Amino acid sequence: MSDLFENVSVNDVPENAAILDVREQDEWDAGHIAGARHLPLSELMQRYEELDPDEDLYIVCRTGGRSMQACGWLANQGYSVFNIAGGSGAWLDAGKPIECDNGETPRIK
Repeated sequence: MSDLFENVSVNDVPENAAILDVREQDEWDAGHIAGARHLPLSELMQRYEELDPDEDLYIVCRTGGRSMQACGWLANQGYSVFNIAGGSGAWLDAGKPIECDNGETPRIK
């Protein structure tokens, strides 16, 4: 665990939490956490100011590696962030809702 942010399990993510998905567009399109916001890690440094610095952000990727990178960087910018351990895969395994915007069956890619 980092001194800058905490790793949390999918079951410890509060209801109505602000979830930020940092996967790439094709991964997001295949399926994502219902209600999450999308900002790919590759665009984070250019677009992070779009995020609310006063809001706790729960960061997710597919397995947890990219979200840890995003958490570390955002924490250094003064954001309050939590890494969702196990990523979207753990979210799906826990039976939590995912959605897909293109009408197909959502999946984690």
